[in-house]
Amino acid sequence: MALTGLCFASVTGIVRYLGSDLPAVEAAFLRYVIGLVLLAPVFVKIIKVSLPGRDVAGFAVRGFVHGFGVILWFFAMARIPVAEVTAIGYVTPIFVTVGAAFFLGEKLHARRLAGVFAGLFGALVILRPGFQDISIGQLAQLLAAPLFATSYLMAKSMTRRSDPDVIVAMLSLFCTLTLLPGAILVWRMPTVEEILWLALTAVIATIGHFTMTQALKAAPIAVTQPVTFLQIVWASLLGIMLFGEPVDPFVVLGSGIIVASATYISHRETIAARRQITPPSVSTKL
Repeated sequence: MALTGLCFASVTGIVRYLGSDLPAVEAAFLRYVIGLVLLAPVFVKIIKVSLPGRDVAGFAVRGFVHGFGVILWFFAMARIPVAEVTAIGYVTPIFVTVGAAFFLGEKLHARRLAGVFAGLFGALVILRPGFQDISIGQLAQLLAAPLFATSYLMAKSMTRRSDPDVIVAMLSLFCTLTLLPGAILVWRMPTVEEILWLALTAVIATIGHFTMTQALKAAPIAVTQPVTFLQIVWASLLGIMLFGEPVDPFVVLGSGIIVASATYISHRETIAARRQITPPSVSTKL
């Protein structure tokens, strides 16, 4: 997960560098098309295995949801600072917590609710509605959060039945199909430089998705989620060193609140899980 955060922060920096000249849906489409080429050996494996129809349907739904989230993310990344995109994206774990209760049957305890509300408050500190106009880039990133949370939860569920490389390959395939109609509508011929940068984005993002899926398979969400907060460090450094973006104290404060709330939830869930698997003192003596 630490490597995942570094990969995604790097992708953020590249997309920020490309700016808004290339339509968001076209940039996202090209990134996933190149990703398909990189994952060609995995598709050979998939064809030989012949996936069950139920799994293919799940991959398709996830690709559709994730694809729309990617469009919103590319749109936001070209318009607001790198650190702000990353900070607002930290509300995704909040949606993951709520989604786990509704779709994975996990109980929504008081500590979880407290963490959710604290995280939402952190997002409000960053956005500051009423004190400044909420930009369209901020809104796009905020709308992307529940979509990525849904994709995240589906990936966690899929690791029980499928290998990480298959999950990543199928995500690339169905994201490409989701993005294709929009890319055709707004298509303009990309420059060689844009294609090369998007190719690098595809390589780094594919590695990031693989390491994330591997982490989800190896450990519970409560263990892996706090590590993702290292991404705000990489994103802030990228913004300062490469783009000369100033450090917004409200972004620092808001992201700190969100990180603290999600870390608290993860910490409490880890303690609760240990209590469930630790035998009582009497049984250890038997």
